[in-house]
Amino acid sequence: MAKIAIFDFGAGNLFNLHQSLLRNGAQNVDIIRSLKDLKKYNGLVLPGVGNFDSAISSMKKDEISLTTAINNGMPILGICLGLEMLFYRSEEGLLDGLKVLEGEVLMLPKKKVKVPHIGWNNLLIVKGESNLLKGIPQDSWVYFVHSYHIEPKDENLIVAVTDYGSKLPVVIERLNLFGTQFHPEKSGKVGAHIMKNFLKICEKNE
Repeated sequence: MAKIAIFDFGAGNLFNLHQSLLRNGAQNVDIIRSLKDLKKYNGLVLPGVGNFDSAISSMKKDEISLTTAINNGMPILGICLGLEMLFYRSEEGLLDGLKVLEGEVLMLPKKKVKVPHIGWNNLLIVKGESNLLKGIPQDSWVYFVHSYHIEPKDENLIVAVTDYGSKLPVVIERLNLFGTQFHPEKSGKVGAHIMKNFLKICEKNE
């Protein structure tokens, strides 16, 4: 069974995420403030709570450790803000992102849709083979809380989109990197299934 680390940006309550991982099969889950000891874990979750610049600042000191973990194949799941941080820049902040994935993060269009986007919306799966969404039916409903959205440069990263004013990328996957714009820990049975899929991926990293 997998040992999982949740990186704490110092921004909020991570109880739901912590409990979801334990409930869906993690052996143990630690909330950490430093990435220097990632070798002890089989997977890392970057949570969806916080402000872009503050979160980036909290991770910059350990950026080399994160890069090493990614290059060594550690499964990493970015949720909402945690996903957005993997890209080059965000309209939410002034600092550069982690630049793990090419692309940017844009604010939802206020003239077209209500911002923030809060509530349930369905997934349109656009990529048949996905380890993270394995067994997830088309049009499954998941829970969103966000004001920004990702725009990956490489469209091959995109596994699923949702319709909110336009088709927004909301699930990405590349090798050991995974991301959801929604919150799987708040998405009922569908979110639980996604968590189980991620933990199965992490178990292969033991």
